[in-house]
Amino acid sequence: MMEMAGLKPQHFLWEMKGRVAVIRLNRPERKNPLTFESYAELRDTFRNLVYATDVDVVVLASNGGNFCSGGDVHDIIGPLVGMEMKELLAFTRMTGDLVKAMIGCGKPIVASVEGICVGAGAIMAMASDLRVAAPSAKCAFLFTRVGLAGCDMGACAMLPRIVGQGRAAELLYTGRVMRAEEGERWGFWNSVTEDAEAAALALAAQLASGPVFAHGITKTQLNQEWNMGLEQAIEAEAQAQAICMQTKDFERAYHAFVAKETPVFAGD
Repeated sequence: MMEMAGLKPQHFLWEMKGRVAVIRLNRPERKNPLTFESYAELRDTFRNLVYATDVDVVVLASNGGNFCSGGDVHDIIGPLVGMEMKELLAFTRMTGDLVKAMIGCGKPIVASVEGICVGAGAIMAMASDLRVAAPSAKCAFLFTRVGLAGCDMGACAMLPRIVGQGRAAELLYTGRVMRAEEGERWGFWNSVTEDAEAAALALAAQLASGPVFAHGITKTQLNQEWNMGLEQAIEAEAQAQAICMQTKDFERAYHAFVAKETPVFAGD
């Protein structure tokens, strides 16, 4: 196991607020594009979060009024044009590995989105567990606009589960902007609020004060049950809940209920 409080990443900002880790890309003058290096460092960070004992929730925040403008045109797209297939596949697998690491990190992820949230930025928001947007949020899966397929980093699997097949198809074929009000109506954003970061941090703090071991189980089941039939899912949840019933948080909740008190969870 490990602690992440002293993490000093080179390619994004990292801040601990209690047991909530706040991550934000740090190129606000370019609307926070991703580079080869930031992709890899984010992937490795989320992989390490599996073992982090001092982080219960992650917030992916905006910077300078924008979330992420996707892969940097000069630092990523330009070099990709000159690569051979083997190098291209190594890159696309790395970007997919970031999504896998987010899904597998064992911690709830809350995206706080302002302004531009496009390309790989839209994917990072999509791969988060919960999404809070400011009215300024402009989200686009714009891969077709640069001559690529809409099936990037798991979008064709994940986006239909969030907004529905027809709506996902429209967004992925056209690459058009989904504005905040529309995204909330479609269920992509959990909420739209003027101060998205404050709302996301409040939600993260609420999650961090809850039964965090059980939250990790919930995240695991939400993702693993995609590939299960109903009977498998019910059995998997029976086993998962039996595990949670052995935690001290479950016992604390019972004693607090009997005493007509609010339970104070400790994550064990």
